[in-house]
Amino acid sequence: MSRSHRLLLWAAATDRTFELRTFGGRRMLVGKCIHCRRKLAIDLRGSVVPVATVEHIVPKTHGGTDALDNLAVACRRCNSTKGVRVDPRRADDPVLQEVIATLRARRAERMREPPPELHLPELDVRPPR
Repeated sequence: MSRSHRLLLWAAATDRTFELRTFGGRRMLVGKCIHCRRKLAIDLRGSVVPVATVEHIVPKTHGGTDALDNLAVACRRCNSTKGVRVDPRRADDPVLQEVIATLRARRAERMREPPPELHLPELDVRPPR
């Protein structure tokens, strides 16, 4: 399983909008995009239905890390729109700071311990080399 799939699973497992469900014999985490609240599903092997992405609340270009409190689940459309529209701005840009503050607040509201019945892959939050 790739690092991005592990991060996606952990972000979903620690997001209270995601619930464990079974579809077609596959166990999945089903929840909502951090931005638009679109329904997203991620199977426990890391496959995505429809397309979900890992959202870095503080963009990596501005020092954001893979720490769980900086990760969220977003649909591809919202994540790419934020990436093009907001991430390239200067670190002190008011629009960037407002988006970061909004996403931090949403993530804090959604944060939870992963459900104990989930067997998640090991997560190494050190930056990749």
